[in-house]
Amino acid sequence: MAKTGEDPAKMRVSATTLGDLLLVAWDRDPEKLAVVFPENSVSFDALVTRVLQRARGFVALGVRPGDHVGILLPSGISFTETLFALAMCGAVSVLLNARYRAPELAYVAENADLTAIVTSDEIAGHTDFVARLTEAFPDIATSDSRQKLSITAAPKLRHLILFGKSCAPGFIDEAQLARAAESQDDSAVHKARLGVRLRDTCMILYTSGTSANPKGCLLSHEAIVREAINLGRNRWTFDSADRIWSPMPLFHIAALLAMLAAIDAGATFYGQSHFDAGTSLKQIEQDRPTMLFLPFVTFYQAMIAHPDFEATDMGSVRLMNSCFAMMPASVSDAFRRKVPGALQCGTFGMTEASGIATTGGYGMDPALGLTQLGFPLAGIDLRIIDIDTGATVEAGMRGEVLIKGYSLFDGYYRDAERTAQALDEDGWFHSGDIGSLDPNGHLMFHGRFKDMLKVGGENVAAAEVEAVLAKHPGVRLAQVVGIPDERLAEVPAAFIERAGGQAATEAELIDFARTQIASFKVPRHIRFVDEWPMGASKIQKFKLRQALVDELGLDGHGAGS
Repeated sequence: MAKTGEDPAKMRVSATTLGDLLLVAWDRDPEKLAVVFPENSVSFDALVTRVLQRARGFVALGVRPGDHVGILLPSGISFTETLFALAMCGAVSVLLNARYRAPELAYVAENADLTAIVTSDEIAGHTDFVARLTEAFPDIATSDSRQKLSITAAPKLRHLILFGKSCAPGFIDEAQLARAAESQDDSAVHKARLGVRLRDTCMILYTSGTSANPKGCLLSHEAIVREAINLGRNRWTFDSADRIWSPMPLFHIAALLAMLAAIDAGATFYGQSHFDAGTSLKQIEQDRPTMLFLPFVTFYQAMIAHPDFEATDMGSVRLMNSCFAMMPASVSDAFRRKVPGALQCGTFGMTEASGIATTGGYGMDPALGLTQLGFPLAGIDLRIIDIDTGATVEAGMRGEVLIKGYSLFDGYYRDAERTAQALDEDGWFHSGDIGSLDPNGHLMFHGRFKDMLKVGGENVAAAEVEAVLAKHPGVRLAQVVGIPDERLAEVPAAFIERAGGQAATEAELIDFARTQIASFKVPRHIRFVDEWPMGASKIQKFKLRQALVDELGLDGHGAGS
């Protein structure tokens, strides 16, 4: 059994809706600073005021309990306000990756049955959201924003809402929404809020799987809120004096979980609109966070490499987390020298488990935080099974990681088949990840059974990239593998059989992919093949990968091996 430092007899189950999570924190200390970004900050009182105003606007536009509303916003105060405003209305937030290309946006808008999309005129990471949505839905350009939209590719989409100072054809601008809000009072919002059940869907997050398109994970209010409460109160012991910092995008389950745990504790959450190593170091020294919620190794490495790293004061940090299988010695050594008193917690999770299934805590041997991924949160069960027999394996043996508990998703939206494959009749989620438990009960991650890549912390389905490449007229068949990368852990590489002898080039196919999918999914290398290495009935991808690893002189034992 893991030494947890937690006393289950003293724990009490706490769960509420997302809207009430914010209101309870507001009740306790309305003047407390709630959320801080480099551009601006809000107290709990200011945040609730702005959330209710935004929610009144949504109600006036006809957003009803159960409606699915897309959030396509950069991380910031506006994102936070929109998330809580939709929860107050009883609507379901569909968090859209800000890096999505037009075809990906069109797919999710239709698949998720979006009735509205909320976006901004802010150019985030060189992305113009208005231009991207207009590319995804050409009908917008000729639509009248005063009327409900009629979009061929997304038949349920009624409104596009644009925050900022500009206007665009087919969009309801911020001034229009504010005027609409004046027609409602707070009682309409609270009536909707008080009708929300804990098991109602709170949000849908799309995550890549082994098929060509991402899957929409249905997360209930209980799952996501109870997860945040349990993590912050019981495992990481947050209180109102804490300052939780994360540069992760809020459309990512990890950063979202950190913010909600901070709000539950009455702590202050510090975020960034996009990660920048220099800005991060300045923010850490200036705002003196007590926790760095920094899951991906690329962020750690970028800060270490920055010329300001050595001079930056990080003495306020008591806790750090990461979600890579084993912290590289270069990273762990640098941060142990920098913040010798901080506890490092390895973390394992996924969207289907509301973000975190296992992590470290104050009762463990601190050395384990550098080599293992922690132990299950209270109320979550974990098993390692033999993939062939289904039997639970002994400590130290590898097998598939199965998870069960209150934090699991309720299935994939509009996909009963893949839901049945992932959740068995006893309620266990089959992760497709290979793991083992050490004698201390701590998890170790060893790879994936599924045909998945992990690019800088982002899940990428090989099948999704293959399907995009196959759209090119010069491609008969595409096969995508992950190859080791020092900065991103692994990156996609594609092997192509040309169609009809057409002379598609590597640069041409990479440029084509860039127009279809987010940049982290685009293959970094393309190789052309005339004959595939075959097993009994399948292409042997491991041989393709090894050939490219050898050609490039890479360490073949890295991620994805």
